[in-house]
Amino acid sequence: MTTHPTAEVPDPLFADAEADARWKARFTAPRVSLPGWADDAPDRSLYLSNSSGVWEIYAWDRATGTHRKVTDRPNGTSHGALSPDGRAIWWFADTDGDEFGTWVSEPFAPGGDAKPAVDGVQAGYPAGLEIGHEVVAVGASTDDGTTVYVSRAGGPAEVIYAHENDGGVSALSKDETLVALAHSEHGDNRHAALRVVTPSGEKVAEKWDGPGKGLDAIAFSPVRGDNRLLVGHERRGKDELLIWDVAADTETEVVVDLPGEISADWYPDARSLLIVHTFQARNTLHRYDLATGALSTLDTPHGTIGNAGVRPDGAVEYSWSSAARPGVVRVLDVAGEDRVLLEPPGHKAPPSVDLDDVFVGDVHALVARPAGAPDGPLPTVFHLHGGPHAADEDRFSAYRAVWLDAGFAVVHVNYRGSTGYGSKWRDAIEGRPGLTELEDVAAVHDWAVRTGFADPAKCVVSGASWGGYLSLLALGTQPELWAAGVAGVPVADYLAAYADEMEPLRAFDRALFGGSPEELPDLYRECSPLTYVDAVRAPVLVLAGEHDPRCPIRQIDNYLDRLAARGAAYEVYRYEAGHGSLVVAETIRQTAAEVAFVQRVL
Repeated sequence: MTTHPTAEVPDPLFADAEADARWKARFTAPRVSLPGWADDAPDRSLYLSNSSGVWEIYAWDRATGTHRKVTDRPNGTSHGALSPDGRAIWWFADTDGDEFGTWVSEPFAPGGDAKPAVDGVQAGYPAGLEIGHEVVAVGASTDDGTTVYVSRAGGPAEVIYAHENDGGVSALSKDETLVALAHSEHGDNRHAALRVVTPSGEKVAEKWDGPGKGLDAIAFSPVRGDNRLLVGHERRGKDELLIWDVAADTETEVVVDLPGEISADWYPDARSLLIVHTFQARNTLHRYDLATGALSTLDTPHGTIGNAGVRPDGAVEYSWSSAARPGVVRVLDVAGEDRVLLEPPGHKAPPSVDLDDVFVGDVHALVARPAGAPDGPLPTVFHLHGGPHAADEDRFSAYRAVWLDAGFAVVHVNYRGSTGYGSKWRDAIEGRPGLTELEDVAAVHDWAVRTGFADPAKCVVSGASWGGYLSLLALGTQPELWAAGVAGVPVADYLAAYADEMEPLRAFDRALFGGSPEELPDLYRECSPLTYVDAVRAPVLVLAGEHDPRCPIRQIDNYLDRLAARGAAYEVYRYEAGHGSLVVAETIRQTAAEVAFVQRVL
């Protein structure tokens, strides 16, 4: 086995003690996710927090004001849910961040032990969970495909659905007579179809909009006996809504006159929808009256809303941040007062700077310069988001802030493949992934150099997951543009990655490329960073998780071995977890390694 040069992790990163404390404080500041609550016991809530230094699940009893850390695992916990009566907490137990495991449950009240939540469910990757009073539906994905199990009245689980293609559980009706499944039996898990079945697996209704048009089952009506299903669709080339009356098999489209895209959830009385509107990397909240079609805007700060929900009393709780202001969970009560709802004890994250919008042709980019930076070109990090079905938004990022503190400008590119800009933009990478996105990155790079924003001799390409893949691909296909590269948990050798990755991602790749590597070997090679490794001129840092099921370690080693064989300038940071880390100290170490590497090689 080749021994690869290991990245240095400096501590301190900055010589100035105040600056060094400030960047670390942004990562270590206690943060919380938007709390969920039990349907029939809304005083019982569940949320994620990094307060202990590791992202874990916390229980919040609103009646008493008490908070309790539920999980305590070396590599953290990221999936949790409450039973509708609020008596049980479910959480997903994997191993070392490999995402493969089973659901366990424990009492909401302290003192109980965690135990397997449902007997008879085989280990797998999570593929949806819906918990009722009598019915529980659990989805699991393995190399054999997707299996959906149903347990009734606490009994052992029975298989009600199995298919070699990707799918999972999406929703359970309030009366627990209907289960909505998403599936890709048509072979395209990027554009799912829906099937509604009984808890015994008998098909009730089916909905598919045809090739290239996906459906998303958001939730059944929260009113018992009202089995309408709120569905996201993209019939007009962007994310919109409809309500499907499953029993009658009729639908009503929800037409909202807003630019951009929308998602939604029900108000508790099922008479209105809470609309989350996304436009140009920012969000607004609205209430839509289903009877009248009236749309009212809720008064929220300018920035990005992560998640939002409506409490039984009509108050709207939401998570929010902006590039300059750290995230917080807020509540807009029925009287219209907006205030902070939940802030964990401890220090607050220092603020950062705002993002500015740049449009290069049809490409939307978000850019920032260090506070007080002189005019003229700066060393610039082009940080490419993962996904690819995601987007960079006007949200707080401790990672972006440390680069700004280090004197770099930062550019985010919402390349073709990003969400929030319509179906055509999102799907434009199909048949030529990676190379298509990099055309947009190159266009924004040209703007940055041409306008004097970026120093052409000090442009860095960086990203993680799909962003890491794009970074390696950029270094090999655009070597003249980049002075250094940072690739976190990347696809590096696409053929080997496909062979080793989790089955849902193989299905995703088949949909993205138009077939498997056996069917399209030349296309997979054309879009693989390994194909261009000998053209890489810039020093590169690769970060890799030993237990990553998404971008497995073997294919990264293949790429590193090729770099080593030609004596290229590179370093490696390996860690004992999966596709990223939920441990704050580990994230700090990785970030320090990245910034120090780039500073050193520039």
